[in-house]
Amino acid sequence: MAIGVTFAERWSGGSVRNAFALVDRHGDAVLSYAKVHTCDFGADAAYEPGDGFRVADLDTRIGPVKVGGMICYDREHPESARLLMLQGAELVLTPNACTLEKHRLEQFRTHAFENMMAMAMTNYAWPQYNGHSTLVTGIALDAEGRSLDTVVVEAGEEEGVVCGDIDIASLRRYRAREIWGNAYRKPHQYTAISEMAVVSPFIRADDRRDAAHVPPTTT
Repeated sequence: MAIGVTFAERWSGGSVRNAFALVDRHGDAVLSYAKVHTCDFGADAAYEPGDGFRVADLDTRIGPVKVGGMICYDREHPESARLLMLQGAELVLTPNACTLEKHRLEQFRTHAFENMMAMAMTNYAWPQYNGHSTLVTGIALDAEGRSLDTVVVEAGEEEGVVCGDIDIASLRRYRAREIWGNAYRKPHQYTAISEMAVVSPFIRADDRRDAAHVPPTTT
């Protein structure tokens, strides 16, 4: 059994980060991650943004599995899942703390589909939030090209323990043959994604454009 734990991490200069650690079956912390996409518009603004996404090899009974992490608001940004895929992530663990309505759940499934990764998300149960913790597989088509339901399991609103199985061998075969992921991307056309400038209507006074809190360039 491997266990993911979230906590407030003391950071440099007296700051605090919203952090996640994955402890493997041997008791070793193999992955440490701090939330990159802090919610600068709310209480989360008290946290220092993390400095990048991480992927680690998790030792399991079937051998190593590449596991990455993201936290809550990270999953609202497609770049989070994409960067984890580019580092080889096969499974992404996602602690969450907000209401998971239809669109956020579909968004999560889409990230798994686009990057051909399995993704698991845990959420606070009712009444703090509304549950709906979920596990999805990145396998969207069978060998004949027929559509598959990617949802392995989705919990209800009540507190409980929910289990689901991911066939890593099948996922790896799928990733080796299908068209999504990194096979046919054109990164040289995406330079605007990393531009620092923010233009109307997306200018926000509380935006922290990077971990150094450099004010955004606005036009």
